[in-house]
Amino acid sequence: MGLAVLRSRALAGMSAPQVDVEVHVSGGLPNFTIVGLPETEVKEARDRVRAALKNCRFEFPAGRITVNLAPADLPKDSGRFDLPIALGILAASGQMRREQLDGYEFAGELALTGMLRPVRGALAMAFGVHAQGHAFVLPAASAAEAALVEDATVFGAASLLEVCAHFDGHALPRAQAGGAHADPPTYPDLRDVKGQLQARRALEVAAAGGHSLLMTGPPGTGKTMLAERLPGILPPMTEAEALACAAVQSLADGGFDLRHWMRRPYRAPHHTASAVALVGGGNPPRPGEISRAHHGVLFLDELPEFDRRVLEVLREPLESGRIVISRAARQAEFPARFQFVAAMNPCPCGYLGHPGGRCRCTPDQVARYRGRLSGPLLDRIDLQVEVPVPAQQELSEPAPGEPSAAVLARTTAAREGQLARQGCANAQLAGEALQTHAQPDEAGAALLRQAAARLGLSARGHHRLLRVARTIADLAREPVIRAVHVAEAIQLRRPPAQP
Repeated sequence: MGLAVLRSRALAGMSAPQVDVEVHVSGGLPNFTIVGLPETEVKEARDRVRAALKNCRFEFPAGRITVNLAPADLPKDSGRFDLPIALGILAASGQMRREQLDGYEFAGELALTGMLRPVRGALAMAFGVHAQGHAFVLPAASAAEAALVEDATVFGAASLLEVCAHFDGHALPRAQAGGAHADPPTYPDLRDVKGQLQARRALEVAAAGGHSLLMTGPPGTGKTMLAERLPGILPPMTEAEALACAAVQSLADGGFDLRHWMRRPYRAPHHTASAVALVGGGNPPRPGEISRAHHGVLFLDELPEFDRRVLEVLREPLESGRIVISRAARQAEFPARFQFVAAMNPCPCGYLGHPGGRCRCTPDQVARYRGRLSGPLLDRIDLQVEVPVPAQQELSEPAPGEPSAAVLARTTAAREGQLARQGCANAQLAGEALQTHAQPDEAGAALLRQAAARLGLSARGHHRLLRVARTIADLAREPVIRAVHVAEAIQLRRPPAQP
């Protein structure tokens, strides 16, 4: 009978605060109590741990067992505390030496047979464990994900017995993130798109500068097809971006798939998605679609069909690149530096502007349909282009379009120039950096003033036009923004024509 203290991790947004698992075994009537603000799935560890210990042929203490998860004011969820609780019982009851467990942290859900099931948030927890200089023991299915943290000491075990054997001289092999550095990611190729030269150009500008994009056109013109090919022309991810993206994916159900390492995420939620599904939430808070698209693409098809209140939650993340979920008890912050791409029909029936004259919508119906998108949201979208019905000659052209590889070379060169010049993509230029790096020449400034007056641009719209013009100049490898670059930026931001 005695006391054992082990270490584990909770999840609070993107952070993984340390949790001390204190296990006390004493005499008295048999009882098993877990305290420390545990959620229901943590309380149910009593039955899982009892069955796992017995099926692994360990002795389950017949006395009073008290488990305290400290700090007591931090909510604890999921089954990740099963493994440290089981090891704490073995150490407190004298079946393991307590000093062996020093320098280690543990996480893992136990099956009734004593096997270990994967846990959510392995990568986020591994960052915290490595910062403390500890070794991390967790299920084998989650170990490769945690091993993405450079120089982290991670051990993966298939069962409780393997963990115990590790401390009895049969050391576990150190986990390796072997599958994370295999073949480069593949994406749909832009060569499949025939015609749509303006939309393709808008896609290239968006990829080069990290700009948001809205495509408007009748159904079947290729809007979704174009959006699916945007990740393939985005500059390759850096190691830091890949780790940040993987850490967010790790917090979602199912964890991070190593086959997606260095692959730009592409999220396309259905238009019935709720605001919580987009920004995240729940108890405890989990990342939503905008965070799961971190360093990737968030595509909203049929944009006006989304609930207006759902669309309005995109305003702040589009500007700040992060989302803070506030609840009465606590806050959680998730990154949301995503590239926003949307598509919509020009009218309720979808055929306004169709060469066949199929649209029968009245101007009032069109106005109401477009009015579902608020001005503040549209003002935050850098590029707004029309995707018309392609000519039959373009569709019958046997030669494929320009491949993604050729476009990727241009966007990567443009982005590298931006990072070398200002340390960020053009879409993130603000304040003094915008004044320094995105000022046009005299002719360009005059054209910009005329466009701002004629189009009624807000200050935000004016700045976004400058950022787009800067990107167009970067693609042309010209250091100065000239009138021709400003003119193309204006052309790529014109709202759809009215009926």
